[in-house]
Amino acid sequence: MNPEIQRRRTFAIISHPDAGKTTLTEKFLLFGGQIQVAGAVKSNKIRKTATSDWMEIERQRGISVSTSVMEFDYQDYKINILDTPGHQDFAEDTFRTLTAVDSAIIVVDGAKGVETQTRKLMEVCRMRNTPVIIFVNKLDREGRDPFDLLDELEQELHIGVCPLSWPIGQGQKFRGVYNIYEQQLNLFTPDKQRVTEKVAVDIASAELDQQVGEAHAEQLRSDLELLESVYDPFAVDDYRAARRAPVFFGSALNNFGVQELLDTFVQIAPSPQPTTAEERIVEPDEKPFTGFVFKITANIDPNHRSSIAFCKVCSGKFERNTPYLHVRQGKTIRFSSPVQFMAQRKETVEEAWAGDIVGLPNTGNTFKIGDTLTSGETLHFRGLPSFSPELFKYIENADPMRTKQLERGIQQLMDEGVAQLFVNEFNNRKIIGTVGQLQFEVIQYRLEHEYNALCRWEPAHLYKACWISSDNEEQLQRFRQRKYQYIAHDREGRLVFLADSGYVLQMAQEDFPDIQFHFNSDF
Repeated sequence: MNPEIQRRRTFAIISHPDAGKTTLTEKFLLFGGQIQVAGAVKSNKIRKTATSDWMEIERQRGISVSTSVMEFDYQDYKINILDTPGHQDFAEDTFRTLTAVDSAIIVVDGAKGVETQTRKLMEVCRMRNTPVIIFVNKLDREGRDPFDLLDELEQELHIGVCPLSWPIGQGQKFRGVYNIYEQQLNLFTPDKQRVTEKVAVDIASAELDQQVGEAHAEQLRSDLELLESVYDPFAVDDYRAARRAPVFFGSALNNFGVQELLDTFVQIAPSPQPTTAEERIVEPDEKPFTGFVFKITANIDPNHRSSIAFCKVCSGKFERNTPYLHVRQGKTIRFSSPVQFMAQRKETVEEAWAGDIVGLPNTGNTFKIGDTLTSGETLHFRGLPSFSPELFKYIENADPMRTKQLERGIQQLMDEGVAQLFVNEFNNRKIIGTVGQLQFEVIQYRLEHEYNALCRWEPAHLYKACWISSDNEEQLQRFRQRKYQYIAHDREGRLVFLADSGYVLQMAQEDFPDIQFHFNSDF
């Protein structure tokens, strides 16, 4: 494989909210020399905010609402890191991001263990056979017994685990971790900016007792003996085939255990993997360029109202100012200013290789999520569906003087895939569907602060939106006449049935057997 592609590592950091994803990302950037001081997720006036939480609403709430893309060089590797939102209201953004990565790091809170969102995200990784590494965070606080945690990880995430580092004490008595992979002792000193010292030490020697105290040394020896008898030795092939997950322990906030994780990760994580298109499997080291758009973000630069499409390079080499085929539109486009990212900071790039994420200017809404770009071949990368929303509200204009701004804002935010817009055929009212309540607040906030438009919400008592299709034209017409108040169009012009209860949906499916009801848009 081409050495440039071989040294790429593209991965997502995923977890339940508040497990410490963004903090871990910050520490990675610190090691990569991209930032001098790691920022905090909860900001005050003096402390710097996290690099990957660049939206105003993220800084205020202390949560991530959008996936951030960052790239940096570390040792001989080029790392592309995607910090995803943990909050379930933004899960769709995270699911899409997982289609663009070759591996993932799951962050688990040492006190809370596996939580609901962790399970859901692991299911997505399993569906796609994505290799995962688990980082058990917050060991500087009182937490659960590490053996219990390992058992829970195996049972709840349905994957074999293999600890590559082991904690010595926790909370107030936390002394550090023993790195099983490198057979080194890492001693803990609480410091958010500096890196802790490493000591090469023989487990059987008296030096261990001096370093961590007799009681801790004895405990560590018996723990390691037990680990050896219970868990098989680590094999890279098992990890890459997504059969086993290596586990690391540490404290991201105090910069502890992070470097061990990063050092091991770059050595064992897979370089860019083949991508499945509808037509064939695309290998990363093929000469011609191919890529797909997995995310669109409006207003990365609020001064220019710019919209950027994030394209994952699947094969070959992307070059600036080279004409590429936009498969859906069937036309050729040149990109004079493609960019690579450090969250909101961006710089123009001349070339990018398979595994990289390139930002393409999305002027005039050229792109939709799922679009394919190639050197000329007609390919379609699939697997980026929109899910059926569960919460619905009518969106109304609260300031008639700013109708244009509201239209533009809604259009650009829907392009991002943060929510879905349906227009009711019966009364032409606009309905926004989301998977979580928080998205309505984010949309309202962003419309006001980024587009200078005011909206208000009105309740829409609906149960589910499902796309409908049928070969039986007569039955489809009859259905539309009977349910005329509940028929809408999505932005692609496809028919959508807005069921107002589970019972109504069930009856519709029974009464109209020739109509297919789809619960995601990928049909």
